[in-house]
Amino acid sequence: MAERAGPAALEIRGLNVFYGASHALQGVDLRLERGALSVVGRNGMGKTTLCKAIMGLVPIGSGSISFKGKPLVGLNPAEIARLGVGYVPQGRRLWRSLTVDEHLKLVARPGGAWSIERIYATFPRLAERRGNSGAQLSGGEQQMLAISRALLMNPQLLVMDEPTEGLAPVIVAQVEEMLVRLAEDGDIDVLVIEQNIGVACAIADTVAIMVNGRINRAAPARELAADRDLQQRLLGVGRHAHEETPAVATVPAGAEAAPPMQGGPTRIYMANPVPPTRWSQPVAVATIERNARLLTVQPAAAEGAQLDIRPLAAPGAEVVLVVGTLDTKGDELRFMRDILREAGVPVRLVDLSTTGRHTGADVPAHQVAAFHPRGAAGVLTGDRGTAVAGMTDAFARWLARQGGIAGILSAGGSGGTAMVAPAMRALPIGVPKLIVSTVASGEVRQYVGTADITMMHAVADVQGLNTITEEVLGNAAHAMVGMVQARRSGRRARSLRPAVAVSMFGVTTSCVQQIAGALKEDWDCLVFHATGTGGQSMERLIDDRRVAGVIDVTTTEVADMMMGGVFGCTEDRFGAVIRTRMPYIGSVGALDMVNFGAPGTVPERYHGRTLYQHNPQVTLMRTTAEECTRMGRWIAERLNLMEGPVRFLLPEGGVSALDAPGQAFHDPVARNALFRAIETTLRPSANRQLIRLPHNINDPAFAAAVVEAFRRLHGAQRGPRRKGAVP
Repeated sequence: MAERAGPAALEIRGLNVFYGASHALQGVDLRLERGALSVVGRNGMGKTTLCKAIMGLVPIGSGSISFKGKPLVGLNPAEIARLGVGYVPQGRRLWRSLTVDEHLKLVARPGGAWSIERIYATFPRLAERRGNSGAQLSGGEQQMLAISRALLMNPQLLVMDEPTEGLAPVIVAQVEEMLVRLAEDGDIDVLVIEQNIGVACAIADTVAIMVNGRINRAAPARELAADRDLQQRLLGVGRHAHEETPAVATVPAGAEAAPPMQGGPTRIYMANPVPPTRWSQPVAVATIERNARLLTVQPAAAEGAQLDIRPLAAPGAEVVLVVGTLDTKGDELRFMRDILREAGVPVRLVDLSTTGRHTGADVPAHQVAAFHPRGAAGVLTGDRGTAVAGMTDAFARWLARQGGIAGILSAGGSGGTAMVAPAMRALPIGVPKLIVSTVASGEVRQYVGTADITMMHAVADVQGLNTITEEVLGNAAHAMVGMVQARRSGRRARSLRPAVAVSMFGVTTSCVQQIAGALKEDWDCLVFHATGTGGQSMERLIDDRRVAGVIDVTTTEVADMMMGGVFGCTEDRFGAVIRTRMPYIGSVGALDMVNFGAPGTVPERYHGRTLYQHNPQVTLMRTTAEECTRMGRWIAERLNLMEGPVRFLLPEGGVSALDAPGQAFHDPVARNALFRAIETTLRPSANRQLIRLPHNINDPAFAAAVVEAFRRLHGAQRGPRRKGAVP
């Protein structure tokens, strides 16, 4: 191999990639100086994700990737390819309608070492099929064409994902020889992701072993090829990294041997890699071993295991679902299920495993996976990241089709939590939802969202039953029993008054208290703290039609969204009202402030601004006239999209308790800029009215005006009339 100076062909440091909340690549470090490097690992370990990360096909959570010293993170796939990185993806990705020749001419670059003529010389079978379309090629021919397409771009680094997958042994040997020659020539550096240990060890001096999203070790190819125990322990198909290689059970004399387990790996040997003739020499054992393939046969589904949409419970009955990955958390989930059963609560065990094994669940994993848009094939992919993402989607779709759910209980780590949380969030408010999780002591907003999900810290890892896990899991199961039973007994006591959603912040508390006091006889007032999540929760109930009215007097979350505060809403603020056409009463409460944490957390760009320390952990910043103008325009544009009745009230005396004469945020110029922007942008009509009032938002007169406007819009929707009320 020719020696070349300069930076490494490929260097990866601390690479992290996420699929949603699933941590697919976990701090991957990998370095290819020159020549070829093989990466091996079982299905689902993150190998394909690694290739996609290098090519810019998946977003990078953190870490760096450099090609000959040039950073690749942040570049799109076309830019990476132009730098000189070629890619042979798993699955070939060919055009069905283009011929072999058209595929090659489409990417050929004149003047490079690889030409169409050289491709045809290397793969004579392609030359024979040059006029055939991609759809008319066999799997092996398609793989040869995918490799050829990458080579014709004359890359400096070639990334190949399972290049020998699906090829006949004779073609595998040909590809192997070509890769060895590439590495020896030194013109192209090669990173090969392979399942075939023989190929991986033949083309590279060093083989990196990938386990659970990490590079477990880098071993000399010769040592790995000779160490069968290491191959079985780290690369055995269908096994977990923490499991040891099982001892071979001996069969007592005279006993009948048990039939082979279904679903286990089967090694396929090809005694004659090429069609034999009378002059053929015996094939060496090493060659047969090297070309052996591992075939995993999925266990046959039980009779009736097809897509099953039978109800979970009888009509009028409800059950609790205990949900999780039974292949790794089976003992723990069954422990909680048994506690529910002993308490007399009907329960069903739902499996979300992605290994394809049977676990004895009431709802097996393949039944849930069948609800994926692409069926079970969209879940049981063999790649851990895509399998978890697929099962997350499938479970959400499955759960949406079910009725009679009294509650849902789960336990797991970050992956298991990420799988169940989206489906839980879609359940109605009030249905008990509890997750025992190892991530519950940290930031859980991404899991809980706007739902009433209870998260309990697992303390110890959810990995086996012991004195700690039994205590925690037992408490969770008993908590679920209590919530379900209390909900059943308390249903008749629920309020018959229609609900109205009201937004509030500390500096508009007085206003909201007066509104709630005036409406409490006729309306069930649901008050939401405008902290970002609070506003999203309010809008979710509006979308679900769980409320009959809305009094959105505190729209401060818009300020945090636009100025980078900690309580920001999303761009969909007011979206629920727009979608439902619900009558809307609104105002500009607390738009005079942006919320930050302790004083040291205020961004440097805001130094010199008017600040107010609400408490040691909360610092408020006064919005300027320019910021108020931008907010006013944005809010008015959203109001213009509302087709239902709109009454938007402007308190000329101040938008919060701090925006009053003598208070820290009293600023008539900024306040008037806000009002002027709303007035000039809003399109008024008989249905959409702007109302100016000479009061502070917390004045009794302003609260009374809000109540009056609300009653005018909802006059026909009042709750039960009070005793003695005059018609």
